[in-house]
Amino acid sequence: MIAAVREFANRFLGRGDATITVPSFDGALKPNQKLESAEILLTCEAPEDIATDGSKLFIADGPRLMRLDGVSALEVRSFDRPISALCTLPGGGLAVALGGREVHLYANAAAEQPGTTFADSAFNAINALALADDNTLIATDGSTTCGVDDWARDLMELNRSGRVFRLDPGSKAVTPLAQGLGHAFGACAHGHGVLVSESWRHRLVLVAPGAAPQTMLAHLPVYPSRLAKASGGGYWLTAFTARTQLIEFVLREPAYRRRMMAEIDPEYWVAPRLRSGLSFKEPMQGAHIKTMGVIKPWAPPRSYGLVIRLDADGQPLYSLHSRVDGVNHGVVAAIEMGDDLVLIAKGPGRVLRLPLAGLAEEFGS
Repeated sequence: MIAAVREFANRFLGRGDATITVPSFDGALKPNQKLESAEILLTCEAPEDIATDGSKLFIADGPRLMRLDGVSALEVRSFDRPISALCTLPGGGLAVALGGREVHLYANAAAEQPGTTFADSAFNAINALALADDNTLIATDGSTTCGVDDWARDLMELNRSGRVFRLDPGSKAVTPLAQGLGHAFGACAHGHGVLVSESWRHRLVLVAPGAAPQTMLAHLPVYPSRLAKASGGGYWLTAFTARTQLIEFVLREPAYRRRMMAEIDPEYWVAPRLRSGLSFKEPMQGAHIKTMGVIKPWAPPRSYGLVIRLDADGQPLYSLHSRVDGVNHGVVAAIEMGDDLVLIAKGPGRVLRLPLAGLAEEFGS
């Protein structure tokens, strides 16, 4: 009853979850164009996730599993469905999520048949896999109603059906850890729990068995996605795009959203995208985007690229950006490999590399 009254008051006064304001990029999130200076390792048709065993880089490119050795990329194998998540396992194994519905565990990347298959009927949009300290797997499932590629609809429908699962290769048990999340997209072991990205609530939460999710980092100006551990402690957090006041306003107009989703091609919805500026039909254009034909880097972003370096407590230290006038947007994965940070910019279909030494020298961490 109290929650219902609070929600009504927030909507009436335009505060809390009903506000359309968006936090600014400031402090550790101060904008730069560091991602635009990254080296392009590979251009792919549909890159989705990356994983490494320390020497080799594995890339999910649509239904193809690629391996990058040095400068050459080889196709290891092809599946009947797109790969929605990757994770390396101890002993050279590899975990592969297919179409968001199944997770296959292979003894090695070239193995013909999986040693273990998780095909729980509850799976719908498995979008990230992470190895826990006890060698079980953590899987995030974005939505019970929308597929892995239909995340814009999930946002526009205000769905809050994301879940987190623990997959035990030994017992083959699937254990739910959390549900009712606003698009769970990315996880990483953290102490006795799991740090999870909750995209639609713009935050990181700590999920632990038998406890409600605990907010670790809130009020982000972006939609957070996959997480990976960083050397020296802490994490790398990616954000697949940024928030805008226009989209926040549309999310609070149910009649408009219903008509928009029914009558307009999803490509041109007033919704965040992984890339932009390719069509005159896009909803965000004009003088608020360009002046004298030049894109303003501080314009409201329909697409954006961002990686945040977090400390061991999940708090931002610094960030790497590709602003509105950049190209490397839609960053969905970032991992350390040797002396480099390797990333996927899904918007242009690129696998990027930045030297960690340069980042430490520039940002002091």
